[in-house]
Amino acid sequence: MTREGDGAAISMLLAAVIGVAWTVIHIGAIFFWEWRPSTAAFAVVLVLVQAWLSTGLFIVAHDCMHGSFAPGRPRLNRVVGTLCLGAYAGLSYRALYPKHHAHHAAPGTDTDPDFNPAAPRHLGSWFLRFFLGYYTHAQIVRITVAAILYLLLGASLLNIVVFWAVPALLALGQLFLFGTYLPHRHGATPFADAHNARGNGLSPLASLATCFHFGTYHHEHHLSPATPWWRLPGMKRSSERRVDPGRG
Repeated sequence: MTREGDGAAISMLLAAVIGVAWTVIHIGAIFFWEWRPSTAAFAVVLVLVQAWLSTGLFIVAHDCMHGSFAPGRPRLNRVVGTLCLGAYAGLSYRALYPKHHAHHAAPGTDTDPDFNPAAPRHLGSWFLRFFLGYYTHAQIVRITVAAILYLLLGASLLNIVVFWAVPALLALGQLFLFGTYLPHRHGATPFADAHNARGNGLSPLASLATCFHFGTYHHEHHLSPATPWWRLPGMKRSSERRVDPGRG
């Protein structure tokens, strides 16, 4: 198998793990969770894990947008991306695809849909612009239809809110803070190049926990959008070895 084929197989395996784990928690918690004082603390843990897995669903879809999930197989990328975004929060792959590529075409500029040129350091107004730019009436309709179907199948509204809506909103904050705001926020130190992106000093484990490596290695992602999320730390290490051959 070629290196590209190996990479696609690993991407698919990791996506399957994320997707299965998310689905098990989603169905199990929404349809079978029973609220008791003894289970309340564990519910918090489930919500946090599901928020992280929801972030993972978005990152898998993001790789699909760049064709790095299944190189040379655009239909598979589109199908998997559509399923991941729909499950995560009723988002439309077709709508997000051009917006994300517009972001890569001119990151951190007036034409970047993910950027806030009016206040490039202000967290609140940037988040509001980001939220309004991606969450649509059609999405709300899709989520409402799914929730009604869940209710008809016997789920409780409380479980739907706690185990689907709350994790999705937490994942939104996670994606925005670590994957958009911190990497592209203007600061005292200028950006290294026209990608207007920077990483952070988090360890690989913390990088995985915060945003599946798209915070710590955000600049590397802009340098090589076709590199899947799980390869970004290795890309960074290879770059450092080229700069300093004595390391490692």
